Amino acid sequence: MDIKIGTAPDSWGVWFPENEKQINWERCMEEMAESGYAGIELGPWGYLPNEYKKLKEELSKRNLELTATTLVGDLTSDNKTNELLTLLDKMAKLQLRFESAKYVVLIDDCYTDLFTGELVRSPFLDDFEWGRFTGNILKIRDYAKSQYGLEVIFHPHAQSHIETEEQIEKLLRDTDINLCLDTGHHAYADGDPVAFMKKYHQRIPYLHLKSCDLKVREKMQQEGWSFAKAVSNDIMCEPELGVVDMKAFAEVLKNINFTGWAIVEQDMYPAAFDKPFPIAKRTREYLSAIGIG
Repeated sequence: MDIKIGTAPDSWGVWFPENEKQINWERCMEEMAESGYAGIELGPWGYLPNEYKKLKEELSKRNLELTATTLVGDLTSDNKTNELLTLLDKMAKLQLRFESAKYVVLIDDCYTDLFTGELVRSPFLDDFEWGRFTGNILKIRDYAKSQYGLEVIFHPHAQSHIETEEQIEKLLRDTDINLCLDTGHHAYADGDPVAFMKKYHQRIPYLHLKSCDLKVREKMQQEGWSFAKAVSNDIMCEPELGVVDMKAFAEVLKNINFTGWAIVEQDMYPAAFDKPFPIAKRTREYLSAIGIG
């Protein structure tokens, strides 16, 4: 397998372009490199330097490659979709300067408020809403391809309109969009990422690796926690520690000869500034030990 292992600002507790609870970008990038990763996602637009010369310099001196950018928004809304296209225009001007960064990871906004847990949209879409939703996904995908030659891949996410295996399979049937499979979010929604990867690997060119602690999920459900509170209690955890059979997942990757990027993207927010680095090092060593990268 020729798998490259990367990471993302999310694994350092970064959810926003600027936030007093987040580690500064210089320390974040330095620890990413020291942990042994080969590439990084850009993360929230405006967190890492977004001027080409500066970003190129910071990546090069740490021997890191840029792998992808990310778009997150309410894909049930035509207006929000148009806002995402405007952001895509801004990011693409930078992204196209890096040959290694071929992907745009597209995520539907949560139907709950991240911090209060309140419903802000219906969790379910009727046929008309589903058609608009998938149409907006393909609109972004087709625009990125035609205008910039970038591949948009859809990332199923907890508490969004594509979270369960049933919903993901419907998306795969109804569209030709490819996926970013996130092993932790897949397990959160009671999916089996090992079996799913084996079945649908031809539609999955890019991975997010982490696991999920179902004991924390149980407490979340019992006490009505928001997703952000569950994240702060480590619902998404190191690959070695959660419900995902990562050794079996590695075996699938070997059998299908997976050659894409696998990004360690362990949701944390907020994170004490000294928390992410040892986790990142342990995770990198563990993945290497089981034959992933």
